[in-house]
Amino acid sequence: MFDFLFGLVSYDLAIDLGTANTLVLIRGKGIAIREPSVVARHKKTKQIIAIGASAKRMLGKTPQTIEAFRPLKDGVIADFDATEAMLSYYIKQVHQTPSKFFPKIPRPKVIIGIPSGVTEVERRAVQEAALSAGARKVYLIEEPMAAAIGAGLPVEDSGGILVCDIGGGTTEMAVISLGGIVLNKCLRIAGDEMDELIANFLRLKYSLLVGEATAEAVKIELGSAAGPSAGKASVEKQTVVRGRDLGTGLPKSVRVTATEVREALAPIISQITNQISGLIEETPPELLADIVNRGIVLCGGISQLAGLDKVIAEATKMPAWVADDPITCVVRGCGRLLDDEKLLAKVRVTGGLR
Repeated sequence: MFDFLFGLVSYDLAIDLGTANTLVLIRGKGIAIREPSVVARHKKTKQIIAIGASAKRMLGKTPQTIEAFRPLKDGVIADFDATEAMLSYYIKQVHQTPSKFFPKIPRPKVIIGIPSGVTEVERRAVQEAALSAGARKVYLIEEPMAAAIGAGLPVEDSGGILVCDIGGGTTEMAVISLGGIVLNKCLRIAGDEMDELIANFLRLKYSLLVGEATAEAVKIELGSAAGPSAGKASVEKQTVVRGRDLGTGLPKSVRVTATEVREALAPIISQITNQISGLIEETPPELLADIVNRGIVLCGGISQLAGLDKVIAEATKMPAWVADDPITCVVRGCGRLLDDEKLLAKVRVTGGLR
């Protein structure tokens, strides 16, 4: 009874609680929030000062009394209180939208995407954080499954589907058939480690010290997994990077090319392709035949890295393609489950969770 009443006066939400970004989708309305997963708070009082984009602008620029950080690390909660505050803020923000019939009360049913390789303790932490933030019901869905549903793939069919979701904190790959995950691997190497590699490269080659935000900007502007195709007369992109000279301690600017950034990212690209190849080797042959026909589906923000689909296709000898709007695949998949109770019951994570 209470669940029905709260359903009338609150929105049902789908949340992609990512290491780099948090996306919130309102049932029947679409994606309402797309913000960085960053929180700024006072160190002593623990008072929250900023959340989302405004907090991200503070990274590396805060005084000693304020800390700006990501409350999630490698796809799991690293700071429970900050994650709870962030979820509570977004849930309240969504319910501030004026309604035609009833005033909205922030007591939503929530579906959250989580990495497939997390422990039960880490799953429970996500669930408890959402309940503490105001949710009345919380369902957890493994991100590869949510991404496959969001990409419009027939997850309930008997044919095999291979999904690779490369985000900020984790790279997840799974073979899906008959509404379940047959095989999966979770590699805690993704976009954040790419930023670290770029920062290390600049420090070693140019003695240039840069922050996390600068390294991320270089990755977005110049990052690629493969060079221009043979026969294409294209000039490699380049940009000016500014930081601190490690020798003199003074400001310094260097010009960096896309080729250099590609070389810096090569170790992580190689690890990801090796993991996908390893998963393919373990896949049952009947499912493998279906995957060859359908191709490897790439989701997540890093899947947009130029040439990554080609590199994966060459390494696995199988076609690979990037889903439409890959960043939102997980949250759109969770949103579809809000309208499909039968499929939700089949694919949600259980095992001791309420």
